[in-house]
Amino acid sequence: MAAVRSRDTGPELALRRALHRLGYRYRVNVRALPGSPDLVFPARRKVIFVHGCFWHGHSCRLGRAPKSRREFWLAKRAGNRRRDRRNLAELRRLGWRSFVVWQCELKRPGPAIRRAIRFLGPSKR
Repeated sequence: MAAVRSRDTGPELALRRALHRLGYRYRVNVRALPGSPDLVFPARRKVIFVHGCFWHGHSCRLGRAPKSRREFWLAKRAGNRRRDRRNLAELRRLGWRSFVVWQCELKRPGPAIRRAIRFLGPSKR
């Protein structure tokens, strides 16, 4: 698991490039915020998380648990989901709005990017 990246993943880079091209400016992986969000828009007080379907237990094909060591993986992913809920609640308590984009949604990025733009509001371009 040492080779698994937590930042600058393919899906995250795809979303970052698309939003930057549209004029959105952001900070990346701000550790001072709960969950170290993938994209932080400080002036808007909004954050975007790009979740890997496998690691966060999404209900898509990519999110299926392995057949070997099933108990370990189910517990690991359940812990990740609990941590995600805790981080989102803490961000909300601090006055931040958050949005989650799943890895599988970025296979065909158009709809996911449109939803992110709707969440962020107009760019200051």
